[in-house]
Amino acid sequence: MTTMFDINNILRENIKNLKPYSSARDEFQGEASVYLDANENAFGSPLDQNYNRYPDPLQYAVKKRLSEIKGVPPRNIFLGNGSDEAIDILFRSFCNPGTDNVILVPPTYGMYEVSANINDVATRKVNLTDDYQLNLDGIAEAIDGQTKIIFVCSPNNPTGNSINRDDIETLLSNFNGLVVVDEAYINFSRQKTFIQELTEYANLIVLQTLSKAWGLAGLRVGMAFASEEIIEVMNRVKPPYNINEASQQLALQALQNTEQVNSWIKETLAERDKLVLQLKDLDFVVDIYPSDANFILVKTTDAKGIYNFLVQNGIIVRDRSKVELCEGSLRITVGTPQENITLINTLQNFK
Repeated sequence: MTTMFDINNILRENIKNLKPYSSARDEFQGEASVYLDANENAFGSPLDQNYNRYPDPLQYAVKKRLSEIKGVPPRNIFLGNGSDEAIDILFRSFCNPGTDNVILVPPTYGMYEVSANINDVATRKVNLTDDYQLNLDGIAEAIDGQTKIIFVCSPNNPTGNSINRDDIETLLSNFNGLVVVDEAYINFSRQKTFIQELTEYANLIVLQTLSKAWGLAGLRVGMAFASEEIIEVMNRVKPPYNINEASQQLALQALQNTEQVNSWIKETLAERDKLVLQLKDLDFVVDIYPSDANFILVKTTDAKGIYNFLVQNGIIVRDRSKVELCEGSLRITVGTPQENITLINTLQNFK
């Protein structure tokens, strides 16, 4: 069965009728010599650089540069205060509180569930299989008439593996709601992005971020790629100026420097492979799961003990041992060569 996706079938009624706030920068676009329309401080800012003017509400310069890098028209790009804002806006746009539900596939990124809870939207959990792939039969059974969104993180956090592409396409072809493919770690993956499939699937939303490979976690710039219809809805629901001027300017500078980022990605992957080999030699390491990300999930005999030992030595990793299907596991981000050497040397002293 091929999906006949129609955005109007899943859009909340109040959002269909929503008249978005019209800001001063929406009503006048262009250049002028005197701006007296937005109640800004005309004298400037008490800083070396002035930030007294409101930023571009639709971040066009940043989207134009992203369009050149990603091969997607600016009208198919949404920018948010991190990917978390895009996730929240999808709940507020498409899920009726107390009525609708979404499907999560644990273990996965925890913010999907937090955002669902904030928005009073039920979650239906269908655990990944033992090899961390989608349970398609279980997902099919969980879907009902009130299911609006399926969230798939690929490469997955915290497991690090990519989700089988054919399985994701099966969801896209057979589900009449939205399928969100979260590609926060796609720059480190051998898999190609789902952005290339946007013209084929009207119900596809791809999330990416500048926080990981691009090294801009402190700026909070997340991206959503989707049909023009979906992006238009997200732009109506978002706050007027959701990406500040400093973040826009700095993101634009960073996006000119793809060579540096590509160099870091190559080094990260080489360090990841080296780290895997060194961790395998430690007798308390039970398993290391295949990773397509800038981190690895390591199953150990004593996750809590190792975690506490590392903290005592000034090294912080993530204890994921309480997460279902990740029992006994630590999530370790790939660091610089020196940081990785320090980690291994410290672990060799763990008794």
